Amino acid sequence: MIAFDLVCRAGAHRFEGWFGSSDDFEQQKLGGLLSCPVCGDVAVDKAVMAPNVGRKGNQASTARRSADGEESVAVANMPEMPAEMVEMIGRIAEMQSKMLEKSDWVGDRFADEARAIHYGDAPDRTIHGSTTIDDARELHDEGIAVAPLPLPFVPPEAKN
Repeated sequence: MIAFDLVCRAGAHRFEGWFGSSDDFEQQKLGGLLSCPVCGDVAVDKAVMAPNVGRKGNQASTARRSADGEESVAVANMPEMPAEMVEMIGRIAEMQSKMLEKSDWVGDRFADEARAIHYGDAPDRTIHGSTTIDDARELHDEGIAVAPLPLPFVPPEAKN
């Protein structure tokens, strides 16, 4: 049996399905036998899956499950973060998320849009996007305030 992560097109709900082979999955999909258990959508595709690659022999791990059911793995030769640091990073992530809700995503047009706002050619607003380090330095040299996000960010077009 093969376990596939599946996703419906209508609601992007992820769920798991077990099949005898890839061909079995395709036959069931073509026959309309698959549906999302959440919304009932029959347009179901395989989701991107990470391969199950074993750890190096020198990395013993312990799996933990949090109160909300999320499983995390601690690697033995990696120092564990103190609870205060984990909490602080969580608060930073929450603040960043709230900030981004009130900010316009401009993608790779960040430098151009920041200049347009600074020089009055575009409405004054908070933006976020991507740019090169050289462009960020040029913006700084022009007196345009820019700062990197403290935590990694997934651009809207990269989300599933």
